[in-house]
Amino acid sequence: MSVERPPAPRLPPPPSAPPTTAPYPPPPHYPPPAIGNRAPGDGRAIISVTASVLGILLGLPFGLPGLALGSYGYFMGKSAISRIDGAPGVSGGRSLAVTGWVLGIVATAIGAVVSLVWLVLILVSLSTPQTFE
Repeated sequence: MSVERPPAPRLPPPPSAPPTTAPYPPPPHYPPPAIGNRAPGDGRAIISVTASVLGILLGLPFGLPGLALGSYGYFMGKSAISRIDGAPGVSGGRSLAVTGWVLGIVATAIGAVVSLVWLVLILVSLSTPQTFE
């Protein structure tokens, strides 16, 4: 005697699981930024800053060295800027060159003013009569 079992009730299918992959590919893996692989600094930029700072330091007490070194620093800074902008990526140090250029202007102005003051002082001292007693 075989007992027939009634058919099992049909259950709805289980809800489908969300897809395990994104509908689009992941972003590419970019390499980390290179550390220490900068372009070397332009030598004229370093010379420009050095000459300009020396021009300011020597121009304050004496005048003429500031006038000479300031103009030298100005022209070296302008030259370095044009070389750096002319070949991007080959040499760096543009901000150093601009610093030397601006400090060259400052050193030239200081040297001119101090030289003028020294000239006036010398002329005034020569024009006053000296009395010997």
